[in-house]
Amino acid sequence: MAAPALAIVLRAAERSELERLQRAAAGPAGLARRARVVLLIADGFGGVHVALRTGYTPVQVSRIRHRFAREGLAGLRDRPRSGRPQVYGPKTRAKVVALTLKAPPAGVTHWSTRELARKVGLSAETVRRIWHAHALQPHRSETFKFTDDPRAAEKIEDIVGLYLAPPTNAVVLCLDEKTQIQALERTQPILPLRAGIPARQTHDYRRSGVTDLYAALEIASGQVTGELAARHTGADFLHFLETLARQYRRRELHIVLDNSSTHSVPAVQAFLAAHPQIHFHFTPTGASWMNMVEAWFGILTRRSIRRGSFPSLAALIKHIKAYIAHWNEHPTPFVWTKNPSAIIKQAVRRGVNKTSRTAH
Repeated sequence: MAAPALAIVLRAAERSELERLQRAAAGPAGLARRARVVLLIADGFGGVHVALRTGYTPVQVSRIRHRFAREGLAGLRDRPRSGRPQVYGPKTRAKVVALTLKAPPAGVTHWSTRELARKVGLSAETVRRIWHAHALQPHRSETFKFTDDPRAAEKIEDIVGLYLAPPTNAVVLCLDEKTQIQALERTQPILPLRAGIPARQTHDYRRSGVTDLYAALEIASGQVTGELAARHTGADFLHFLETLARQYRRRELHIVLDNSSTHSVPAVQAFLAAHPQIHFHFTPTGASWMNMVEAWFGILTRRSIRRGSFPSLAALIKHIKAYIAHWNEHPTPFVWTKNPSAIIKQAVRRGVNKTSRTAH
């Protein structure tokens, strides 16, 4: 029988230092990962689970566990490696890191290895290694947005509560509009896939109009109800609401949606007053990522629209309807896993509510 895993119990000071190392942006990336491993182990997670969460193998996790048990925090530091010694010292490394975190020369948006290497008199490969050791990636960027919604925490609790524990005998729908979907026709026929050759299409196209898609994702089953419209108005939104009311007749509906002005026009307010079984749950301002139908829109774009060629707007509409029918033959529900307190705590700790993370 295998021996039980070595337990790790952290003192308050050790936990505080490990959390600092895990968050540190300028420290070695390996040290931050190893600190995270120790924190997960101390929180009771098994070696296999920790390996999946951190990208290590179970054997590496076990090695980190024993190094920390023997040596404490010092055991997490990088060990000397064999091979050619470094030709630069700590001051040079600190200079590279400091310059990387500062603005590049005028007219340039970010540093490249060659640009910075010329600046400091090192090789581009040396700069690349320093960047890698400190988890610096100037070629990448992420988008973010601040939310100024004073009820953000309340709305997060409300919506995530619907996802994790929906009301008994009620239907929870995520509703949104994908606007301005263009009917693009490639100027030449698409060349099909061949052995060793991917499908090919021309880079230029002709435009044949646009359409708006209203979609509601049922979180329990993954079923999607869709309706296409020529415009994006309060009347079009109300028409889709009436469609949902008929489809889920005599069912209590909880609908997650964003703060678009078309969702609060007087006609919609009157409709809600006449249908008390339908309840709106608005996402925080600038936090449409909480609406799970957005994930389905991404799948629709990748799987159905982006690589298509549509000679007319009618052809695009027919194509989208066919994809919705295809999806509903084998729907896949999306499962929300993060609890609201963790989302709010993370936002407070970072000092920013990130509403999208798109890396380039």
